[in-house]
Amino acid sequence: MPRKGPRADTACMEAAATQSASLPVNALEYVKQRLAQMHPAYFAMAMATGIVSLAADQLGLSAFARLLLWLNLPAYCFIWLAFVLRIALFPSRVLADLSSHQRGPGFFTAVAATSVVGTQIVLLLGNWPLALALWWLALVLWFGLTCAIFVGLSVKEEKPTLAEGINGGWLLAVVAPQSVVVLGCAVGADRILGHEISLFILMSLWLCGGMLYIWMISLIFFRYMFFKFVPSDLMPPYWINMGAVAISTLAGARLALSGGDVPLVASMLPFIKGLTLMFWATATWWIPILVILGVWRHRVRGFALKYDPLYWGLVFPLGMYSVCTLQLSKVLDVPFLVGLSRVFVVLALVAWVLTLFGLATRLLYVVLLAMRRKEPASTMPAVLANQQTGRLS
Repeated sequence: MPRKGPRADTACMEAAATQSASLPVNALEYVKQRLAQMHPAYFAMAMATGIVSLAADQLGLSAFARLLLWLNLPAYCFIWLAFVLRIALFPSRVLADLSSHQRGPGFFTAVAATSVVGTQIVLLLGNWPLALALWWLALVLWFGLTCAIFVGLSVKEEKPTLAEGINGGWLLAVVAPQSVVVLGCAVGADRILGHEISLFILMSLWLCGGMLYIWMISLIFFRYMFFKFVPSDLMPPYWINMGAVAISTLAGARLALSGGDVPLVASMLPFIKGLTLMFWATATWWIPILVILGVWRHRVRGFALKYDPLYWGLVFPLGMYSVCTLQLSKVLDVPFLVGLSRVFVVLALVAWVLTLFGLATRLLYVVLLAMRRKEPASTMPAVLANQQTGRLS
């Protein structure tokens, strides 16, 4: 092979110097870089852990459910801390995310995580006052984010094409109000604003979420069928296609179980049960489609499978499907669905463990950076340059 000339060596050294400047020197710098790039959907980790905990509890694994609860509470608080720090340190990036078609809907995970944690607290600990406070927080967050994101995207001058702008993450706008309904039913409608008024509000939120799903899934399905589809387009949030109707099923089942004694709900009970079953059937239809697309992405097209915080958005739908199937079996009195619920709680637990392992490897990298002895800055470019040119110094 011809030997590289001095100009090529100089170019390699300059490239290596640039690379060394971009590499994190220590753990603090790495954390700041990750904080600047933090995805708004990181609350999905608390959503996923919480729903797996609730699924385990409903199937009799109460000790394991409580273990996940005590893991989820500090995780939820830590994510809020990171979120607040990001607002304080990188406000321009946060505002850019709010007006982004790709990242903006991820903020709705804050609503869903708050509701899921509140549901854990009331069902596993019986602490309804704290759960009620989280319900109000979730409601305010949902209203504020709905106005900020949808109005902001509406008046934005430069917009992406449908193929570039729409993805499964948009359905988090459906998950958010449905999670508020689930928490409200768990706390008890009589503890919010009075039994009948609260159920009317919860019913309206449930129907609002269902209509949003119809609007958004039409655009997403259109994008699937009529635009070029490459493996990088199939991001983990596409599992929210199923998760959004799964949580809509759970919210409908909770309403049917909670409001049978109220004339408003009692008169609509056949409609509620029918719509709830339709949501469940839609969620079930999506499962084999998404599994096959996942195999196509990673096995057929060879797309690398590595940790991404968005994979928590895959764990959540699996756990939610388990919980909603069990509740549907109670509403419709069809006990044969309990077995299906048990299968999906196992699948959700496996997915949760694998995703947690991916997160642990990233945290281990931070620890190793903190323990690493800092090399002299003047020697790092030369070392990297030697690695590029294959020479030893």
